[in-house]
Amino acid sequence: MTTTAPVSAPPAPAVDPDRWPDVARVPYAPLRAAVAGRLLARAAARRGVRVELPDGRTLNAATASGTVPAAPDAPVLRLHRPQDFLHRVGESGLIGFGEAYQAGDWDSPDLVALLTALAAAPETLVPGGTRWLRRFYVKRPPETELSTSANARRNIGRHYDLSNELFALFLDPTMTYSSALFPTGPGPRPVATWEELPAAQHRKIDRLLDLAGVGEGTRLLEIGTGWGELALRAAARGARVVSLTLSEEQLALARHRIAAAGLADRAEVRLCDYRAVEGRYDAVVSVEMIEAVGRPFWPDYFRTLDRVLAPGGRAALQAITMPHERMLASSRTYTWILKYVFPGGLIPSLQAIRETAARHTTLRVTAADAHGPHYAETLRLWRERFHARAEEVAGLGFDEVFRRMWELYLAYSEAGFRTGYLDVHHVLLSREEVAG
Repeated sequence: MTTTAPVSAPPAPAVDPDRWPDVARVPYAPLRAAVAGRLLARAAARRGVRVELPDGRTLNAATASGTVPAAPDAPVLRLHRPQDFLHRVGESGLIGFGEAYQAGDWDSPDLVALLTALAAAPETLVPGGTRWLRRFYVKRPPETELSTSANARRNIGRHYDLSNELFALFLDPTMTYSSALFPTGPGPRPVATWEELPAAQHRKIDRLLDLAGVGEGTRLLEIGTGWGELALRAAARGARVVSLTLSEEQLALARHRIAAAGLADRAEVRLCDYRAVEGRYDAVVSVEMIEAVGRPFWPDYFRTLDRVLAPGGRAALQAITMPHERMLASSRTYTWILKYVFPGGLIPSLQAIRETAARHTTLRVTAADAHGPHYAETLRLWRERFHARAEEVAGLGFDEVFRRMWELYLAYSEAGFRTGYLDVHHVLLSREEVAG
């Protein structure tokens, strides 16, 4: 151990046990907590993380040749209640890690830097010889959260129906809740500022509409409305738009925005599951919707695209993706994100998109372009905005446990894109011959 000046622990957030039962409850799992402690030391060694204890001591990283102190500029994991943290992680793994943050058991002066360090090659954090034990402690997603037709509206509502006012606090005026596409500098590195974000969202939308061939008179189906910006942009081009959502809150605001823009005769928003849509369309656009579909229903999703596309039609998707092997490893794992943020979903791989479309439809992926660094910057801007407006979030009735949950979700997602654990693609599907 080394010693630094003690850091005063912030008061633990008040936890409503009815709203947050598993955050309020501290489990007792002494053997697993001991294992979690050893894995924490291993992770600190492998990732160069400094673990700070409440009394000012620093947990030196364990290595094969002994212990070494972390570098002075290392990412910091600051434990306020180490035993609670270890028992939560010991019992529930990464779900416990997230719940410990919600409960205030740990913190970091730079949450993204810490999570970025931990997200790099996560498969190496656990010793290879013990990974077979994973099946005994990793939970499976509950059947009640599978994105069936009966469950999908409830799953969507748990996230998107929280409050339009909440999302307006950290999204830009376009109310676009997906990756922007920024201008690039050297590298090419996205040049991302808050002032640039609305134009970057329009650049993304226009690129997808161009990819799908949307113009004057196009019959366009949008699967996943958001708050209506893509439908507005397409209708302004002269397209005839039908947009589908399962969110009551999004439905109301999207309809209001379309009417206010004088485009209600060109754009219609329906409360409708994608599986129930009827009609024929020249183009389909779907932005970050496939992640909520769930792996068992990917064939239904792509068959819907195939069924509604008229001859010569094209579908343009914006999809968050992960490497195929990681997708397979996580496909039956109940994660903190699934439990608290996005129930019922799974991030696909580009390979899974290609294979599912080829196996179940006449559509083929004819183009796919990645821009993961742009999502990292989009998330950074949202996260900074959310943090700056924390008092206003509280004023809407969201407690500190929720606010810590949301901060962790945004930081966790940003770290995923910064490490390449996550990516985002613009994918074109058509019945044209695949080039090359």
